[in-house]
Amino acid sequence: MITPLEYARHDGLGLAILIRRGEVSSAEVLDVAIAQIEQHNPTVNAVIRKRYDQARSEAAEVNTDAPFAGVPFLLKDLIASIAGEPTGCGNRLLAAMPMPRDSELVCRFRAAGLVIVGRTNTPEFGLTPYTEPETFGPTRNPWSLQHSPGGSSGGSAAAVAARMVPMASGGDGGGSIRIPASCCGLFGFKPSRGMTPTGPGFGELWRGYAIEHVITRSVRDSAAMLDATAGADPGAPYAAPRPARPFLDEAGTEPGPLRIAFTGSPLLGGHGVHPDCLAALESSASLLASLGHHVEEAVPPVDREAYALAFMTVIACELRAEIENFARSTGRAIRASHFETATWGLALLGRTIKAATYVNAVRTLQLAARTMAPFFERYDVLLTPTLATPPAVIGSLQPSAGERRLLRIVNQMNAGWLLQALGVLDSVAEKIFDYVPFTALFNATGQPAMSVPLHWNGGGMPVGVQFVGKFGSDAALFRLAGQLERAQPWFERAPAGYPGRPDDA
Repeated sequence: MITPLEYARHDGLGLAILIRRGEVSSAEVLDVAIAQIEQHNPTVNAVIRKRYDQARSEAAEVNTDAPFAGVPFLLKDLIASIAGEPTGCGNRLLAAMPMPRDSELVCRFRAAGLVIVGRTNTPEFGLTPYTEPETFGPTRNPWSLQHSPGGSSGGSAAAVAARMVPMASGGDGGGSIRIPASCCGLFGFKPSRGMTPTGPGFGELWRGYAIEHVITRSVRDSAAMLDATAGADPGAPYAAPRPARPFLDEAGTEPGPLRIAFTGSPLLGGHGVHPDCLAALESSASLLASLGHHVEEAVPPVDREAYALAFMTVIACELRAEIENFARSTGRAIRASHFETATWGLALLGRTIKAATYVNAVRTLQLAARTMAPFFERYDVLLTPTLATPPAVIGSLQPSAGERRLLRIVNQMNAGWLLQALGVLDSVAEKIFDYVPFTALFNATGQPAMSVPLHWNGGGMPVGVQFVGKFGSDAALFRLAGQLERAQPWFERAPAGYPGRPDDA
């Protein structure tokens, strides 16, 4: 038998070792995971679809030679698909539509030995840096139930922070792995573009800005999972370079002295950074210097306003295309009532954008990578805060009452042109990027980036810091992450009321 406390004191690889040795069965581990979900999910609302019966069948047939043999796992309810089950994308109609096949990434998760226990909450179509969909309600941060776990992988991060599972899947199109990792005191790694598969249902996600991976408590779990899932699938438009050695080996290797730039200046947005996030930045820079790295302040070049508008232009157009695909796949006419007010408003805006405007937005974002490359010839790594503020209060990032009224009127008129005339896209971009000014740039450039839980503020809330590497330097980031984890461990830091704290009996 394994107790909830013993379960919480192991990461995924640790649980797999226990199962492989026969010290505990995969069924017993699964029972603890289910018990943790049943105990904590009613308050946290991280898991929106349970698949306990299927998980028990899968646990009975797990390959004990797999790296994560029998380890319970939660799958974000966006992009990733399981044959015969819905991928709801935070939308109530899609939540009832079964998918025809497993996505390639899910196939690789299964081959790694993971047992998928359920699906986690996400904002509608993964559009926001908070997880408050109307269909399933808000997910709450285990560190403080009044605060958001971030988004769009907020359900996954909250579940891992609450010790329901040792890791869960996430997707990152503008920071959606790193944002919730920062909010929930976890390790969140966004691989280089093309590192993990997108097939068979997609060629690239959001013009390549989005990539799937996992949110974990330990660095080694993230590294070993990337070893299990990395590599192009048939028909992929491109692939990231593979390292000479396994990422898991890299995570245990000292990185050697690195040239590290740091900045607290927003890369997007423009209303400043909270003192708690600057304190996290400063303490992390000091830690790096003590570890022998050369650390100096430097800001990479970026046209903040042009980038922010181009990014939101692409997202609005991608959303419109996704909704039209929704109509084809369901055989339904597109109606505003099928979607949240803000989602439909953004889709209307996407419909009004000219093809040339869209193409120029894509080019603007591609040129950001060209502009960024020389900076990363001078420096190996860039350090920034992950977010501009500590975790936000639930509801505080939602559109205001006035903005919602305007959106409802425009939606009823089906008048996306009016949103464009009123500059709504500019105001949406400003509000979002004031909260997340550091993450989305590196989705456009395709560089690997990670949020590392090195700081908690005076109120006991996690405040992550972000590290960014050159394109294809995922191995180097894992070496640095492993060093930081050894120097300033975080694994045993758990929210009050959840198992795994050092003082737990």
